[in-house]
Amino acid sequence: MNNLYHHRQHFPALANKAYFNYGGQGTMPQAAIEAITQAHATIQELGPFSNPVSSWIAQEYFATRGAIASELNVSPDTITLTEDVTVGCNIAMWGLNWQQGDHLLLSDCEHQGIVATAQEIARRFSVEVTTCPLLNTRNQGDPCAVIAQHLRPNTRLVAISHILWNTGQVLDIDKIAELCIENSSETRLLVDAAQSVGSLPLDFSNSRVDFYAFTGHKWLCSPAGIGGLYVRAAARESLRPTFIGWRGIITDSHGQPQDWQPDGRRYEVATSDVTLYPALREAIAIHNQWGSTKERYQQILQKSAYLWQKLMKLPEIECLRDSPPESGLVSFRLQNTSSTNQKLVQYLESQKIFTRTLANPNCIRACTHYFTLESEIDKLVETIQEFLGN
Repeated sequence: MNNLYHHRQHFPALANKAYFNYGGQGTMPQAAIEAITQAHATIQELGPFSNPVSSWIAQEYFATRGAIASELNVSPDTITLTEDVTVGCNIAMWGLNWQQGDHLLLSDCEHQGIVATAQEIARRFSVEVTTCPLLNTRNQGDPCAVIAQHLRPNTRLVAISHILWNTGQVLDIDKIAELCIENSSETRLLVDAAQSVGSLPLDFSNSRVDFYAFTGHKWLCSPAGIGGLYVRAAARESLRPTFIGWRGIITDSHGQPQDWQPDGRRYEVATSDVTLYPALREAIAIHNQWGSTKERYQQILQKSAYLWQKLMKLPEIECLRDSPPESGLVSFRLQNTSSTNQKLVQYLESQKIFTRTLANPNCIRACTHYFTLESEIDKLVETIQEFLGN
């Protein structure tokens, strides 16, 4: 592992602030920023719409798909390049052959974009959507048992998050995948991986998860606008393309569509911002220069535990978790005070300390990455104390 202070120099945004919003958007390394500029220059030099640039784009595409596949330890043909988590989830949710009376199961900790998609599927196809209560399992209870209790013979899709974005709880997605398989051969599992790719060590080589939608702009610290969807090979034929364009189809000699691409490309559409591809690879490379995914995850846990322990000592602060979180997401809220979470977040930001509020449950979320400094955490806690003392 490289020296942490030296490593942080890769991230210019860290020079003038204490940043705790990696669950919303990460701080880009300078190499990724420069890669975007260089990619634009290359495209203009070769000709934006030319045979040479088409060859260059193809190389960038397959290199990026390979880099993402390496992070998940899967074959590149299982990866679809998308813009973000929401696009990946929409591909998986709309691509199933929904029938009237089917059942779609969510948890009560899913992002509003997923909930809204489920509601529209219910409206269009007369699908029943229900919610299982996982929020209350953050300290006690078995989330897998709760999910099992809410499965039905006609459950076509379970859509849950790997790391719950509001509490930081990590779900056992492999066990949940087995529950889905045991429930019915028609029950698919979609995992919202917004908070897990780039923070958890992942290995899908033997996983039974069907769909895993993720983004690069959060914990991987790459630019906004590039993400991915993993589709298990065995689930591919049951998932029809949601968005359709030339990248996803095979044409005949007359240019007419004949079939879908045989791999993850079938869910892709057309023109994408290819300048983001090398930037994502640079961001991944920067993280791997410091340490392995397991080493980085252990640092994330160390930093989140350090923050949690300090917050627990403040009588006016209630942490949502009774024990140190198993992720980099630390959620807490004010109690027995006339002020509000929003006012505290605004005060912190005025001091160049960046956190955010969440609506459900009403709380503040601070995210620690592997390169977060303990001195930054000390500053966050001290500034909270200053706010409470005013």
